[in-house]
Amino acid sequence: MSQPTIRAALEAALASLAPAIDTAWQNVPYTPVTGRPYQAAYLLPAEPDNHSLGDGSRQERGIFQVSLLYPPGQGTAAAGARADMIAALFKRGAGFTKGDVTVQIERTPEIAGGREDGDRWMVPVKIRWFCNL
Repeated sequence: MSQPTIRAALEAALASLAPAIDTAWQNVPYTPVTGRPYQAAYLLPAEPDNHSLGDGSRQERGIFQVSLLYPPGQGTAAAGARADMIAALFKRGAGFTKGDVTVQIERTPEIAGGREDGDRWMVPVKIRWFCNL
């Protein structure tokens, strides 16, 4: 039950970012449009942590990765600016709630160096999160 709710909270936050760009969500058909940037969102769960025995509580953890994919030959500024916007939205300490589940951002998001990926310039942004259940 928690993984879909965690995903929904993080995806809703990403979808709220303006200006909006196309988004490729996991397991949803998407065809990139030539010449138009898009972002691909991935929920990458990690091993849960059990802080105590017997009470059933746990801490879910993981990375919400947003890969920015921009048309080639346009420089790095637009992708870099979008990465900064995502990092500001998912700043350390921010919380995103869906129903009775709150997902906390554990650390400052990591903006990795860009690289060519097929016919696109790709910049990954890794957002480390946790959720106490």
